[in-house]
Amino acid sequence: MSEQVIKLSDNAAERIKLIMSKAEQSALGVRIGVKSGGCAGMSYVMEYAKEIKPNEEIIEEKGVKVFIDPNAIIYLLGTEMDYKEDKFSSQFVFKNPNESERCGCGESFKI
Repeated sequence: MSEQVIKLSDNAAERIKLIMSKAEQSALGVRIGVKSGGCAGMSYVMEYAKEIKPNEEIIEEKGVKVFIDPNAIIYLLGTEMDYKEDKFSSQFVFKNPNESERCGCGESFKI
């Protein structure tokens, strides 16, 4: 079996469970992708997955389903997804070994 594209921390899995508990019944899980944009060139995108797209990677871990956009797999290999909360913000954090650069605000990255 090949290595899983993304690994979820316990915090990320718990947060996805909470998000899914409030989602429409038609949502199967969350989808993660990347898009061009941001000050470093690329940014992470998350959305509800309402259907399975061709060639998508599906990760079932810690009681949640995460769908990986096939165009994003190469950029996300080996990434750990975490969820952090502090006094002023809460967000999903991607620890991606493929990043060569990340912008100061943490919203975008370069491979």
